[in-house]
Amino acid sequence: MMMLGRGPDARDNQTRQIRDAVSNVEKHFGELCQIFAAYVRKTARLRDKADLLVNEIYAYAATETPNLRVGLKNFADEFAKLQDYRQAEVERLEAKVVEPLKSYGTIVKLKRDDLKATLTAKNREAKQLSQLEKTRQRNPSDRHIIAESELQRASMDATRTSRQLEETIDNFEKQKIKDIKDIFSEFVTIEMLFHGKALEIYTAAYQSIQNIDENEDLEVFRSSLHPPDYQSRLDIVRANSKSPLQRNSSLKFSSGMVQN
Repeated sequence: MMMLGRGPDARDNQTRQIRDAVSNVEKHFGELCQIFAAYVRKTARLRDKADLLVNEIYAYAATETPNLRVGLKNFADEFAKLQDYRQAEVERLEAKVVEPLKSYGTIVKLKRDDLKATLTAKNREAKQLSQLEKTRQRNPSDRHIIAESELQRASMDATRTSRQLEETIDNFEKQKIKDIKDIFSEFVTIEMLFHGKALEIYTAAYQSIQNIDENEDLEVFRSSLHPPDYQSRLDIVRANSKSPLQRNSSLKFSSGMVQN
């Protein structure tokens, strides 16, 4: 904790330093809060786009061959699961990062009120000092004693208020450092948890795609080009395309088979 000077000039210097420290926190914490909030909003928008992608994959999978349909559906299931974790990421970032930074708006306001009280006491001391100087110039002894008494009370009040402010700002500085450590640690932890789970889910999604049997689906597709009665019609065409000699030979062969 910084030591408080007894004179008005020392108190002025410390008050100025405290004001600058509070203003610095107000500026940079405000910027951090806005940027982190924008980061969370973009993450939420990414989740929304991913939900649209999941729905489209489901719709497309329903139109495809069996293996591809199953593979795409499993992929979409995993990707949808990831968006649940992304939603949790958004909620945690909002609660553990954005809100604590936002609360510093109120904290800074309270510190400014403390500064205002200190300045009021300091101004009262300066006013009493000015009155003492005027009384000394007139040099009436009774008024001189009264003025010095008033100045002493004002000076004691200013000193007391300054000490209270010093203690308050010391606690403010201590809490600020702790909060910064906590906020950034929470941010990194939340992101690591999400990306660790994302790696696990993406691995499963990748495997879902790799497990698609291309050859089996290709056979299904080829079969779909030839309806079930295609072969019987093909046999008729082939029979009609034979020469008379081939047909007679086939007939004699058939007749011989019957006689036998």
